[in-house]
This record gives sequence, structure tokens and C-alpha cells, in this order.
Amino acid sequence: MSTELLIEENTEDTTVVARVVSEPIKQVWAALLSPAGQAALLGPGAILGDKGDKWQAEDGSWGVTRSYHPMEEVRFSWRESEDAPRTWVDLKFEKLDDNSTRVEIVHDHSGVELDADKLTAHWKGALAALAE
Repeated sequence: MSTELLIEENTEDTTVVARVVSEPIKQVWAALLSPAGQAALLGPGAILGDKGDKWQAEDGSWGVTRSYHPMEEVRFSWRESEDAPRTWVDLKFEKLDDNSTRVEIVHDHSGVELDADKLTAHWKGALAALAE
């Protein structure tokens, strides 16, 4: 798969990263749900579940799946550690045509002090992993 970076935006409250992946939406969705895709998105050891399911990565980050709409959107809470404040991540998929998909990650961290550059690098890496 090849990807083209569309958006990389960092504000005090929100991190947004989006790419176009040169693959059908079903293939991009399957890549996200693969063990490698889950690890790239959430961290090693984490697996997104259905709405209401908790996930936890080996690095201590964790959250709860809030909405799960196959090939459209996944929304989950994200905490850097057990005691860290909750933030929200919205992962959106859009079929552009039969062979390309737009994927966007919006991480709302308003009111929470996080390293925005580190978050941007993480979400860019997660999207790049979908291309592998």
C-alpha cells in the first residue's frame, strides 16, 4: 500500500493526522484490525474491542472503545497511564473510490497536558503502518 500525507495539524487541544491510502477500504480496515495494525494504533498488547470494551497496551496506556462502526469510524478514550486524564481519539475511514481510502485520526486532548509532537509522531506512525 502507498500513502499520501494530507493533514498534520497540532493545536493546544487537538492533534489531527490524515492520509490517503491507495487501497480499497476493506483492505485498509483489515490492516487496522490485524495484530500489527492494532499494535501500531494502540501499542503492543492492545486490542480494540466492541463498544464498551477496555483495551490496554504494554506501555500502560489504556482506554475504552466508545463507538465501533466497521469501515466508517472507531472512537475510543485514551489515557497515557492508569492515573492520567482521559482524552478522546476518533478514527475515521472514507472510501474515496474503489482503490483509495482516506483515514483520519483526531485526538482531542483539550485540558490535558500532553506532548503534542509525540502524539503527532505516534499517530503518523500508526497511519504509516497501515501502508505496510
